[in-house]
Amino acid sequence: MKFFDNLPPMEHLRSEKMSFVQLIIPVESAHRALSYLGELGLVQFKDLNGDKSPFQRTFVNQVKRCAEMSRKLRFFTDQISKAGVTAASLPVMQPDFDLEELEVRLGEHESELIEMNTNSEKLRHSYNELFEFKLVLLKAGGFLVSSQKHAVPSERELDEHIYSGQQDGEHMSLIEQVEPSNKSGLRFISGIICKSKSLRFERMLFRATRGNMFINQAPAGEHVMDPVSGEMVEKMVFVVFFSGEQARTKILKICEAFGANCYPVPDDVTKQRQITREVSSHLSELEATLDAGIRHRNKALASIASQIWKWTLIVKKEKAVYDTLNMLNFDVTKKCLVGEGWCPMFAKPQIKDALQRATFDCNSQVGIIFHVMDAVESPPTFFRTNRFTHAFQEIVDAYGVARYEEANPAVYSVITFPFLFAVMFGDWGHGICLLLGSLVLILRENKLGSKKLGSFMEMAFGGRYVILLMALFSIYCGLIYNEFFSVPFQIFGSSAYKCRDTSCGDAYTVGLIKYREPYQFGVDPSWRGSRSELPFLNSLKMKMSILLGVTQMNLGIILSYFDAKFHGSLLDIKYQFVPQMIFLNSLFGYLALLIVIKWCTGSQADLYHVMIYMFLSPTGDLGENQLFWGQKQLQILLLLLAVVAVPWMLFPKPFILRKLHTERFQGRTYGLLGTSEMDIDVQPDSARQHHEDFNFSEVFVHQMIHSIEFVLGAVSNTASYLRLWALSLAHSELSTVFYEKILLLAWGYNNVVIRVAGLAVFAFATAFILLMMETLSAFLHALRLHWVEFMGKFYHGDGYKFKPFSFASLVDEED
Repeated sequence: MKFFDNLPPMEHLRSEKMSFVQLIIPVESAHRALSYLGELGLVQFKDLNGDKSPFQRTFVNQVKRCAEMSRKLRFFTDQISKAGVTAASLPVMQPDFDLEELEVRLGEHESELIEMNTNSEKLRHSYNELFEFKLVLLKAGGFLVSSQKHAVPSERELDEHIYSGQQDGEHMSLIEQVEPSNKSGLRFISGIICKSKSLRFERMLFRATRGNMFINQAPAGEHVMDPVSGEMVEKMVFVVFFSGEQARTKILKICEAFGANCYPVPDDVTKQRQITREVSSHLSELEATLDAGIRHRNKALASIASQIWKWTLIVKKEKAVYDTLNMLNFDVTKKCLVGEGWCPMFAKPQIKDALQRATFDCNSQVGIIFHVMDAVESPPTFFRTNRFTHAFQEIVDAYGVARYEEANPAVYSVITFPFLFAVMFGDWGHGICLLLGSLVLILRENKLGSKKLGSFMEMAFGGRYVILLMALFSIYCGLIYNEFFSVPFQIFGSSAYKCRDTSCGDAYTVGLIKYREPYQFGVDPSWRGSRSELPFLNSLKMKMSILLGVTQMNLGIILSYFDAKFHGSLLDIKYQFVPQMIFLNSLFGYLALLIVIKWCTGSQADLYHVMIYMFLSPTGDLGENQLFWGQKQLQILLLLLAVVAVPWMLFPKPFILRKLHTERFQGRTYGLLGTSEMDIDVQPDSARQHHEDFNFSEVFVHQMIHSIEFVLGAVSNTASYLRLWALSLAHSELSTVFYEKILLLAWGYNNVVIRVAGLAVFAFATAFILLMMETLSAFLHALRLHWVEFMGKFYHGDGYKFKPFSFASLVDEED
């Protein structure tokens, strides 16, 4: 234990030391001070007005103004995106004007845009009506001309010239049988309707008039903009012939219900031609007016687009400042604002300097008071990370944020996480593919960081350095397994084995002959395809998984010692760390020792038999399974230690805690005997209250659950590490199947098409199954081993993050 006591307390592996501070800020310099602190981004303010609603706070009007300006900016952004206007390069972030001036300017721009949009909508509505009127004149006019063919033959020839190609011969034959309206009293209504409603429209007309009508329809020929959706839709021109005022009223109501637009078409061909010319002239004028309006509107939007990023940032900063000011309280004199919060200890000089600058810039006669206070609640957790360590810290935080000054697992996960991934993914061909992908993300990180990526790409970009280390360790483990897309290579010299004959036909049945020193690094390439390949690799990877698992679990327990030592908890060291180390290593540490001894001596002992009969028959004869002298006596000793370690973990700690608690408050209880019951109840820190806070049964049950969980977890967690062996074997076999059953099978044909197809299928299977699905699978299993098996030994993860008031987080924040 003295060795551990002399080790450093791991301060550089813990969260930053925090201070609970109080700021007393004069009202005239409060806004400037909060702005400077927001630029610094190292103070987390505590909400002192938690009992008040947002509408009861001091600066609610300023917050509403900022929210209204944010609404206007969102309106501008929507208009810019709809118009397709491109913004200029990003302006300088320094504001050139105050909030009041910006508010006036945004209001003027909004009024101007709303007026332009209103005028444009009116013009567009008029243009659409005239355009539909023109289509109705062209189509319906053709229908009416055919009905007057025998009455005005001279005009019929001219009309056929004007409306050639727009008449339907089948409809003409029907209309020719109808007498002109001025002779028979037959009347008509013409208009236009969406093509999707035309059939239902015709049926409704037939039912409403009981068949006493005749409708003629024809496609408009051109798409018309729908006034509601703004999309171009296909429409039908119709003419309904009827007789009687009652029928006319019904038809008009049906037209209104179906959204059909009715337009008057004169019977006279001369008037039709005249109206058509007038409508075409008006359409040309409206089109020119609309184009001019769009150019003027786009010019205004381009001017706004060049400044909108800057305006948005100013409004976000101002809103954040006033939201933070609402968390502060006025003092008794109503002349100063009082704020409380957390800051890292290293940031105190920077905070004091920012507050002094705020006082100087505001010409305030009273300085800002900044002093440290004692805090009852636990401080937030703050780890300083960089681009490399940020992703690993996020992996740990996804499980739970560390307690204040708790040992940070992310420091060890930088190496252990990608290494355990590589044990399952080991193939240096696949590792090179991952390496190339991670290098692309890293080399283009400045360009990709400024873009908005999809969910998958954003996740891959955020973990680019994790993928880099996973790729490097995969190459390392792949060299140990000697697998390049499942193909072995003689990279580190020649093989130590050879076949019994030149044909090598009995390699899988009889075996190989060793004729030289072992292969220098990794698995000998001659093992591939031999009789002992699977038994050897299974034995190697299974034992390696147990060694890695026991090592990592021991690391977790050792970290619990450093945590207890750092926080001065001698009870946790004596009654948790020591018995846990004894129990784990008496059983599974001993198994790891047997594996190493068996590898070193080349013994044929059955380790399954040794471990099983260590419990069933501790005093029995080991026979050929004995690996070293005194093994039986050592096993009996380790078994006794494991049995003793369980009550050692369970019983002493709760009873010692009860004894310490009783002794701590015994004197205070005697001192309070003369006080009344009311005084004890009123006093918040009374001895009676502390006695009620300590519940022995609850502490004992918690300790019992923790002890049982550790004992059972030691077995299940060790077995859980066998997933390293299972995933590695599955990845290797799947890669072998793709290589032999797809690539080699296709390459056995002399047909180029079959070879290319086989290569394409092999590349597809490698990319989407081995490099994507298998990568995700190994990643999730490595995540499980860290969260449960490793971090469960020491990590509480019940803290909360340090979230400072900072303007830096506003840049990427979306409304």
